[in-house]
Amino acid sequence: MISKWAKRLGLLALLPLLAILGSHLLVEWGAKDYIYSDAQAIPYNKVGLVLGTARHRPEGGINPYYRYRIDAALALYKAGKIGYVLVSGDNGSIYYNEPDTMKKDLVAGGIPENRIFMDYAGFRTLDSMIRARIIFGLDSVTVISQEFHVKRAVYLAHKKGLKAIGFSAQAVEGTQGLKVRSREYLARVKVFLDLALNTEPRFYGNRIRIE
Repeated sequence: MISKWAKRLGLLALLPLLAILGSHLLVEWGAKDYIYSDAQAIPYNKVGLVLGTARHRPEGGINPYYRYRIDAALALYKAGKIGYVLVSGDNGSIYYNEPDTMKKDLVAGGIPENRIFMDYAGFRTLDSMIRARIIFGLDSVTVISQEFHVKRAVYLAHKKGLKAIGFSAQAVEGTQGLKVRSREYLARVKVFLDLALNTEPRFYGNRIRIE
């Protein structure tokens, strides 16, 4: 009897690990053919969608994830691979505004202000993908973020009817990079929970035409 229950408990303990591994592999396989890292090789899309993150680290200094995403967007624009940039991020308070901050740095990097649009309700990757299609009227887009993140974003985009390819910004190495990539495994499990529950964005709002 004890052995029987031990086996059952062992199987139950394996379920979370199987969910994590299965979710990871499904995202990897589903997105692998749509991810690019060479600005010259990636196909043209009218709009590049930069996924937001904090500009500064809690301990001080510029967040490398942020800096590399801005650099990637500038590289694609200067290479003629995107014509407009949509910055999507958190605008949760008057003291924290990812889209405005990204826009300022993109303009400083040489992208004209009238070529940049802002999604102030990109609180989650899921929200950014759905809102790009519904609010901004896009049927295709180039998503810009680090590879581990951009794969999840592209996978979600396809599931939500948005034709997306991804451009991998420079990776972040060291302890900071390891911590963020570790959290990504759980984020990928959440992808399938959101799809199963048909989770909606926190906000929709008026439609905005990019042109």
